[in-house]
Amino acid sequence: MLDPAFVMLCLVILAALLFDYINGFHDTANAIATSVSTRALSVKAAIILAATLNFAGAMAFTKVAKTIGTGIISAEHLTQMVVLAGVIGAITWNVITWYFGLPSSSSHAIVGGLVGAVIAHVGPSALLWSGLKKIIMALVLSPILVIAGFIFVVIFSRILQFRSPAGVNRGFRKMQILSAAFMAFSHGTADAQKSMGVITMALLSYGAIPTFEVPMWVKFTCALAMAIGTAAGGWRIIKTVGRDFVKLQPMTGFSVDSASTCVILGASMLGLPTSTTHVVTSSILGVGLSKSLNAVNWNVAKRIVTAWVLTIPAAALVAYLVYQVGSPLLGK
Repeated sequence: MLDPAFVMLCLVILAALLFDYINGFHDTANAIATSVSTRALSVKAAIILAATLNFAGAMAFTKVAKTIGTGIISAEHLTQMVVLAGVIGAITWNVITWYFGLPSSSSHAIVGGLVGAVIAHVGPSALLWSGLKKIIMALVLSPILVIAGFIFVVIFSRILQFRSPAGVNRGFRKMQILSAAFMAFSHGTADAQKSMGVITMALLSYGAIPTFEVPMWVKFTCALAMAIGTAAGGWRIIKTVGRDFVKLQPMTGFSVDSASTCVILGASMLGLPTSTTHVVTSSILGVGLSKSLNAVNWNVAKRIVTAWVLTIPAAALVAYLVYQVGSPLLGK
């Protein structure tokens, strides 16, 4: 007869990989929306590029995984059911926002899910408030890219003000392929790390590993799940981010990717779990504001901000309910 604890471990791993897969097609738009909207790349070419470099980025760092795995829940209250309920809460919210084409944050979703699950388990005393504060501050501050996107466009516009628009667009369309590649790589360094952290938490709770160190097979499977999910695409969100929100040209698309990549890569190296969704959409907003207030589709902006505000509490609520229903059936 199978060990119930081992069965729970397997369920957690499968759920975490499913979250990674969904994260891949949910957040594909972050890496490629700008290059698709400006026709620097076809949808097919952009998705292949994003999938490949998402995989490479996911294999490059593990600091964010450690932050997620050790900075939210105290070790003595870490159980398989808590982790499973947290991941299911995050998955549920990601699917809902994908269905409506809203670029919500998978980072916020997994943090909210884990918080809701552990509160259902023992209450808020199990939360590591110092680590949680650090994580939430990193997620909240990422929208400063409104300023960065604005600055990038202003600088390029001043430098190139005497060049023909057609020539500028041709040059930046080529440069966008490179910026999209870096954006996809940085997305991998940030987003696949969440599932790595979750699986390693589960392995530590089960006793399969002595300390919180991400095993190579975990890195590889999470990177692969993210890459496969990215390859599945995410046209609903690509359309919202790249076409409906702000109309982009090659120069502004390059500005968005460049500004976003700098912040995401820097945060990943420091182990800070930024939201690639918040970073990219904030940068796009800054680009739109550099033109005029009317360049931004404020109805779309309102929908995006609503999804941002609701993500942590919504994922937490779902995880709380999943734990309450699942713990009597599967054990705590």
